[in-house]
Amino acid sequence: MRGRRRGDASEDRWQRRDWWNVVLDSPDPHALAAFYSALLGWPLWLPEGQTEPDPGGAAIDPGEGVGGIAFQLDEDYVRPAWPAPPGSQRMMMHLDLQVDDLAEAVAHAVELGAEVADHQPQDDVRVMLDPDGHPFCLYT
Repeated sequence: MRGRRRGDASEDRWQRRDWWNVVLDSPDPHALAAFYSALLGWPLWLPEGQTEPDPGGAAIDPGEGVGGIAFQLDEDYVRPAWPAPPGSQRMMMHLDLQVDDLAEAVAHAVELGAEVADHQPQDDVRVMLDPDGHPFCLYT
């Protein structure tokens, strides 16, 4: 990408300047961050020197590399429909998460507050809905 220096694994991750995030809108970004933190086992992230989370958002990262998931406040958030009928709020993106044991991963996600979507287009994939309705897929 022009205007962006690419880092490499030999650099300290906190000194790198090539971080990226997928960002999900949410009416309660801290609750959604807590859900994904528990689901993925990724810690909540605070910028260096910050002791309190930003009221407008939150982030998690796997503790390695330079990518993560961020969550931003959207006070006018409209829950997407899956699959979306004509004229309804559509999913804008979704996360695909590979798992070893599909049944165990689905049970864990449900225990944390996810729902199994009614429409399941593939046998080896489970479309899940996070607490805000964002679809995500667990697959083997």
